Amino acid sequence: MKLFIPDIAYIDPKILKYPAGEKVIEYLESLNIPIVNSKKVVIDCETPEENYAMAKKTVLFTTNGQKKLVSCRPSADYQFSLSSSCPANCEYCYLQTTQGEKPFMKIFLNMDEILEVIQSYIDKNMPNITSFECASITDPIALEHLSGNLKRCIEYFGESSNGRLRLVTKFDDVDPFLKLKHNKHTKFRFTLNSRYVINNFEHNTSSFYERIEAVKKIACAGYPIGFIIAPIMIYDNWKEEYKELFDTLKIALQGYKGEISFELIQHRFTKAAKELIVQRFKNTALNLNEENRQLKWGPYGKFKYVYKKLDSEDMNNYISKLINSNFNRAIIEYFT
Repeated sequence: MKLFIPDIAYIDPKILKYPAGEKVIEYLESLNIPIVNSKKVVIDCETPEENYAMAKKTVLFTTNGQKKLVSCRPSADYQFSLSSSCPANCEYCYLQTTQGEKPFMKIFLNMDEILEVIQSYIDKNMPNITSFECASITDPIALEHLSGNLKRCIEYFGESSNGRLRLVTKFDDVDPFLKLKHNKHTKFRFTLNSRYVINNFEHNTSSFYERIEAVKKIACAGYPIGFIIAPIMIYDNWKEEYKELFDTLKIALQGYKGEISFELIQHRFTKAAKELIVQRFKNTALNLNEENRQLKWGPYGKFKYVYKKLDSEDMNNYISKLINSNFNRAIIEYFT
């Protein structure tokens, strides 16, 4: 997949005191990307749909001043951010309602300060292992070529005795990480799905087969690996297509001896998300029929629509059976 190139880049003056800021500006200039020296991003189109589209091609390079990290269970002990938002246009994205009408991307360049915060949490939890997720509100692979942040993080955790890193991606640009000294301290997870879901709802992401090739590369590089199968959907021929997914993945991972984790997440949506999805994707084929779902209270104080109990149980049992029959060292961490 081609690397993401923004239409416009905003430069927060704060980044100019960091060496990474100068490198970023040189790179942007080499690509002839328009640069605006301002920490305030201006997106003022005629319609919400146009604002959304423009935001998805706009990047602000700035700093992350977060000192207090929040929990990220069940994925990890804590989460931190190298960036926010991403260039993908996944119609079902759970961030639809949290990043506003203009979800432009932010890339943080104060890596020394971010790593200092991480180290403080590792130190407080000594001698235990402390795990961190860096992809809760972004896809770090999609934006890595614009910053080099993730490469530095992987090397940092590779040297850490008590820190572990986790990330997840829908992108295939993994070559920069293949020769790093990761010491198995970084776990790569890939979001995978049936070809129907990827082709119809995951716009501007790597294709089904591009992701499978990236999986093979990361596995061969010795990283711990895992998969988020999400959002699992019920549609015509869904069982046949999910079987194809796991059959293909089994072939790709022939010879991989490590444990493989799986996180299973059924499709869900809130009323607010549904309104935004219909607005942004006029011809969406997402099944947002509330009558076919049941309400479930979410951890962030909102009801969400999930599949009804019998459908959910069928989905969980079927996908779990496919996983356990194809992978000897599979660990299904959860189904939700």
